[in-house]
This record gives sequence, structure tokens and C-alpha cells, in this order.
Amino acid sequence: MDHTDYEITLIRSRRKSLAIEITPELQVVVRAPARMPVREINAFVQEKDDWIRAHLQRMEEKKRLREQHREPAFSEEELQELATQAMKLIPQKVHYYAQIIGVTYGRITIRNQRTRWGSCSGKGNLNFNCLLLLMPEDVLDYVVVHELCHRKEMNHSARFWEEVEKILPDYRQRRKWLKDNGGRIMDRNRQVS
Repeated sequence: MDHTDYEITLIRSRRKSLAIEITPELQVVVRAPARMPVREINAFVQEKDDWIRAHLQRMEEKKRLREQHREPAFSEEELQELATQAMKLIPQKVHYYAQIIGVTYGRITIRNQRTRWGSCSGKGNLNFNCLLLLMPEDVLDYVVVHELCHRKEMNHSARFWEEVEKILPDYRQRRKWLKDNGGRIMDRNRQVS
């Protein structure tokens, strides 16, 4: 889909509603129900045009500022050391918070991920980014709690956020820190070839 001065990638699936996402690479992705007519999708995009443009502009400005103040890339040795340290610390935190939340989990994997801080599979396997060790500890705790709460709610519904808030009443502040500062840390990881 082409929309004046920005291109849109359309992804159809079994979802029931429309959603717009702007990726870190400044791509506009529209997710739509499989059978929704294109004219309805276009109308939705047109309705959200001001939001899309404002969001793209903000993200471009953030990207420009990050590039001006870019820190050096991590070396392979630094990443390996972070992964080693993360493998010692993160499983302890997972065990601690899983007991508080009252959930079980499967395998814990620590990886050098380029786009995610953590994930939880349907089987309860947990993946965490080794770069979490560069964050304040309360932000690391937020990511661990976030992923463990997916063991109760495999979505980001209001009920999911209620579960997170039960454990971390100030989770919004922690999430904001991650949103405001995580990209800078992730950029140093993306520079590794």
C-alpha cells in the first residue's frame, strides 16, 4: 500500500481489529483482519494520517539525535561477558518473581537480541536480552515481571497490566525509562556485524 509520502506494509491475519505500528526502522505496518476490504483499511489509515505523520516525525528526530550522540558498538567480548553475567543474575530474579506471581516457567535463555528485551513462549520458555544488565536494576526487574505475567495473560490486555501492577505498582515509570533509554543501548548492539 502506498500512502502519499510514506509506504505502508499491510499484514493480514486472523485478528479482529485494525492496528498501526511504526517499526524502529520507520516502516508503517498496518495489521488487518484477513477479509477486511481494502477501502476500509484505507479509510482507517486516512483517519490516522495525522497520528502516523507525527509519530514518524518524532521517531526520525529521536533517531537523528541518537546518531549524533552515538556511543561505540559493543565488542564480541563485551557481549559475551554480559551474557555470562546475565545467566547468573536473571534466572535468580525469574525464580524470585515467579514465586511471588504464582506461576511456573520453562527454559530460560539469555541471548544477544537486536530488537527485544524479553519474550515468553506459549510453553513458558523465557528469553531475555543480555543487554538488560546495562539497565537500572528496577528496569531489569520490570522486564522479568512483564514476561512472567504473560504466564497468566498471553497478551497486553488490561488484565495483563493489572497483574504487572500488583507486583510493581510503579511499573509505568520503569517502562518509561526503558522506552526513553532502551533504544540508545540497543543501537550499540545493532552496530555489531
